[in-house]
Amino acid sequence: MRAVLFEKFGELPEVQAVDDPAPTPDGVVVAVEATGVCRSDWHAWRGHDSDVKLPHIPGHELAGTVVAVGERVRNHRVGERVTVPFVCACGTCPRCASGNQQICDHQFQPGFTGWGSFAEFVALDHADVNLVPLPADLEPVTAAALGCRFGTAYRAVLRQGALQAGEWVTVYGCGGAGLSAVLLAVAAGARVVAVDLSPDALTMAKRLGAEATVHSRNPVDEVRELTEGGAHLSLDCVGLPVTCASSVAGLRKHGRHVQVGLMPPGQGTPPIPMHRVIADELRILGSHGLQAHEYPAMLDFVARSGMDLGQLVGRRIGLDDAPAALAEMDEPVPVRAGVTVVDLPRP
Repeated sequence: MRAVLFEKFGELPEVQAVDDPAPTPDGVVVAVEATGVCRSDWHAWRGHDSDVKLPHIPGHELAGTVVAVGERVRNHRVGERVTVPFVCACGTCPRCASGNQQICDHQFQPGFTGWGSFAEFVALDHADVNLVPLPADLEPVTAAALGCRFGTAYRAVLRQGALQAGEWVTVYGCGGAGLSAVLLAVAAGARVVAVDLSPDALTMAKRLGAEATVHSRNPVDEVRELTEGGAHLSLDCVGLPVTCASSVAGLRKHGRHVQVGLMPPGQGTPPIPMHRVIADELRILGSHGLQAHEYPAMLDFVARSGMDLGQLVGRRIGLDDAPAALAEMDEPVPVRAGVTVVDLPRP
């Protein structure tokens, strides 16, 4: 098969021919039809994730068709259109038993702990726990966004963030996760302020329903004024010490901060104003993907709200363009607004 592979961290990947994967007894092989290019993939390529072993194929936001099934798989078949969460679970540990597969003790992540979906085929283990059948009317390019950014935003906004209609929500960073959070929060009846340094990203956030936008490196005062004293819920979808600290500082009393963007230790420690966390009884929460069993509820929310997930897609590219798309993420301000998706149409 053809796949995007890198042999050194930070060295531009190349599209190469590698062996086709085979399913484990509990797994499947999926023919990839679309896969998102996510900042998490950039972190993997840059060497920020100790789970990544070289040589490596990145990619974790995928949609495709099952083409091979392991002997112990019971609930899936060849020809089925599927996606998976970016955190795939073992199905047997205490976390999985409690329904919290997103923090599975033995989790594996395509594109991180093993080879991923920047390829024509990808192997996925524990298929009966992790595979999510796709609705017939959801095209692969749109479905590819569900695995990481949209699913993560869904859990961050509606589960961890416990958003209520009418609340003020601030979204720091209008990449794929941030724009998904804007779309979800608006659909849930919130008033949204979007913060970013990219005018194009803010224009897109406004188009998705953000009530106000802030273009500033020091946005806290403006955010507190726009939200009439501070946000009820604030999400850092960037993953930098400064955006995390700003998100917390822009909350009102009893506000909730949800950390969505990855924050490798090498980037530094955010200066959280703990005196305010104590005095204002703020809540600081993490959000790590979405369990496979939550996907039906998420898809039902999408259908009931009438939202168009296709609005999140900024551009479609081919597999040969994926290395350059990864390298673009070196820029501190996104080169393009919206989600970039690698389109691999099947014959």
